[in-house]
Amino acid sequence: MGQPTLRTERLLLVPLADRHFELEVELDADAEVLKYIWGRARTRDEVVSSHAERMALAAKVDGLGYWMAFGSHGGRPGSSGPDTEAEGEFVGLMMLPPAHGEHLPDDPTVAELGYRLHRRYWRQGLAAEASRMLLRHAFDTVGQSRVIAQAMAVNIASRGVMERIGMRYVRTFHQFWDYPLPGSQAGEVEYEMTRAMWEARRGTW
Repeated sequence: MGQPTLRTERLLLVPLADRHFELEVELDADAEVLKYIWGRARTRDEVVSSHAERMALAAKVDGLGYWMAFGSHGGRPGSSGPDTEAEGEFVGLMMLPPAHGEHLPDDPTVAELGYRLHRRYWRQGLAAEASRMLLRHAFDTVGQSRVIAQAMAVNIASRGVMERIGMRYVRTFHQFWDYPLPGSQAGEVEYEMTRAMWEARRGTW
């Protein structure tokens, strides 16, 4: 199967590749984008490590991984597009790897949804638009049983995306940080979309 190129009404989602590395560096150079993830901009060496980890995770479950989102000049939602970024400007990074790490299930049928957009594309509904497409891909193409998403409890914007796309709140949990970010005392939240929830929503988008 591999990771397909996906198209929404406004976006072209291209599977992350080594040629996208400089765009990852550009995205992580904005401390505001990483306010609730790292609390600061990241160095080039740190992005090197993240890129390698992403590429490795994308190889674990066929069809899952990371996508670079670019502005698209049309196209039928859900259709495949050409594997090129020439159709628009870089918007951000969309994530749908297999769930991994502490506080996450070690289950190849569970994926973790995430999104990281350039500031100039915030508050335009693009994270929700791309996330709906990735949920469709996860359940209808890859065959996942569940998709989860996590964020700092104080990250209202990220939680808003999860709620707009129909995910439900599951829990709040706390984890230890060597250098806690402001607001971390409120903990982390987890939302989910199960296969049953997805089937119940079919045709509503």
